[in-house]
Amino acid sequence: MRKIILYIATSIDGYIARPDGGIDWLFTDQDYGYREFFSTIDTVVMGRKTYEQALAFGAYPYAGTEGYVYSRTRSGRAGEQARFVSGDPAALAAQLRARSGKNIWLVGGAKVVEAFMAADLIDDYVISVHPVVLGSGIPLFRPPLTTTWLQFVDVTTFNTGLVQTTYSRKQR
Repeated sequence: MRKIILYIATSIDGYIARPDGGIDWLFTDQDYGYREFFSTIDTVVMGRKTYEQALAFGAYPYAGTEGYVYSRTRSGRAGEQARFVSGDPAALAAQLRARSGKNIWLVGGAKVVEAFMAADLIDDYVISVHPVVLGSGIPLFRPPLTTTWLQFVDVTTFNTGLVQTTYSRKQR
């Protein structure tokens, strides 16, 4: 069965972006395992703000994937690179998992992560912690959350101080 994988970066104090959505603090000096991860997925799910930010990069960073964007205002419409959806994330997850293919990347942002966590839909968590304290911003995990038990899978450290941890949802 296809897995839903949260593959995301955070500051050491738990923020995925500055208060204005800025991600200028992310390391871009090397790959950090991105190409290898990207080869394991063929579908991306993200929030509207994350999608708009991706479009601002110039070349669409998720080219060659099937894209879904959660949006309360544009649901049911197709964008240039993705289809806009709303509603129950469990229904979308079931639909995507039923298809053959590679894994599904839950790109972000915080509201989409929150919805998928609340429905217990995330199979693996790959979190790259950048050694920077932002002090404020958009948190990766917004309260209130239900307790989610994870099992450690792997950790990779890089000479820049970035630490990438991988966990799987623990079956209880």
